Amino acid sequence: MAGVDLEDVAVVAACLIVWGLFSRRLERWNITPPITFVVLGLALAHGVFTLVSLELDGESVRTLAELTLALVLFSGAAGVNLPALEHDAGVPARLLGIGLPLCVLLGVLAAQVLLPGLDVWEAAVVAAAVAPTDAALGEAVTADPAVPERLRRSLSVESGLNDGLATPVVLFCIATAAGETANHANPAWLSSAVDILVGIASGIVLGAGVGLLLRVADRRGWTLEIARGIVVLSLALLTYAVAVHFDGNGFIGAFVGGLAFGAVFPGRSRDSVMELDAQMGEVLSALVWFLFGALLVPFVLDATVGTVLFVVLALTVCRMLPVALALLGTGLGRPTVLFLGWFGPRGLATVVFGLLAAEALSGEVEKNVAAAISLTVLVSVVAHGVTAQPGIRLLTRRLASRA
Repeated sequence: MAGVDLEDVAVVAACLIVWGLFSRRLERWNITPPITFVVLGLALAHGVFTLVSLELDGESVRTLAELTLALVLFSGAAGVNLPALEHDAGVPARLLGIGLPLCVLLGVLAAQVLLPGLDVWEAAVVAAAVAPTDAALGEAVTADPAVPERLRRSLSVESGLNDGLATPVVLFCIATAAGETANHANPAWLSSAVDILVGIASGIVLGAGVGLLLRVADRRGWTLEIARGIVVLSLALLTYAVAVHFDGNGFIGAFVGGLAFGAVFPGRSRDSVMELDAQMGEVLSALVWFLFGALLVPFVLDATVGTVLFVVLALTVCRMLPVALALLGTGLGRPTVLFLGWFGPRGLATVVFGLLAAEALSGEVEKNVAAAISLTVLVSVVAHGVTAQPGIRLLTRRLASRA
């Protein structure tokens, strides 16, 4: 396997074991798995004792990043409670349909002004990559009962779906910036549209089809409990692989497949069969955070003053202003709008997009793009983690005073 050898596998496996043994203790110290594996990746690839040797252009690195994103997209989409969402879809629909595109557009403008040497497509790669929010990193907010249920559901749905919506944009921008679409016989936009349609079709057919089959088998007692989880995990990978096989967008296939599966499989049963999928997602996510520390964090040293200013804008104005505009007319108060605008942590999807972008680009462009994406994630992990509990307390006090 290019880019990864057995010594690297052994080191990473040992890191997973050590983390597992002390995971509860680390949690008490507010040391999250992303922080743990970023530090380990950086230390073991660039520290005094270099134990792993990884390459951005290694095929194994790209494959791991793509499969992880596909699994995360499937899980996030499958976990959306569509019946509950039907009664309160206004806020998440506005965040996704208005807020997300505006966030990307403002990000492109900021990247063009502040990041040196980037053309519009390279700036779009950065902007689209840092736009999606992360459900796992936002769990400190979305799982806290002190936050009103409507807000928690809105943030959960937004973070569960926006990476899937951003994926085709990011991939198209990467391909265009790298010149990969220049020699296509069809126009680039037409080729991208066809890729998306193929992904949607394969996701619907496989997600709904296997979901219905599993529902029938489950009701008739044909399948073991452990086997149900294996079916779902395999379905997540199948939707991605089939879409890619037919020259479609595999990430869209996984995302739509998760939506289709969740729509046809009962809610309570779905939660139990998703456990193995979630566990595998956690393992792969830990590996991607390790790769982030080993391969992308060093690019932070290439950050300029413009990069720092871009990161500040990306996490504040470029997120909060679109959210405020998207929520005009909803009747939500200023404290609630500010809360929704601030708590949009950037995480795994942005990391995967960064790995794919750094692998496809080269030279100064690679350094500038990777530095902006890496620094955005690092600052977000710290800033949103530190402000989660104080922000919740401030929101509850403001809402109580308005009641």
